[in-house]
Amino acid sequence: VARFAVKPTSSILTERLSIDADGNNVSVRTRGRHDPCVGIRAVPVGEAMLACIIADHYLRDRGQTGRLD
Repeated sequence: VARFAVKPTSSILTERLSIDADGNNVSVRTRGRHDPCVGIRAVPVGEAMLACIIADHYLRDRGQTGRLD
């Protein structure tokens, strides 16, 4: 069993340059809190990270002990 926590991403309040639908240059500034929900994407990312960690530890153990199980 493994548990992991995800810190929510924060809104970037710095003014950014962008373009509008007509191709004109505009500046965009976020006002308020508009945090996206990353919980849906966090599960497969966490599973992939855990698989990499388990594979890494398996290879380290195999390199140290010389077992070919």
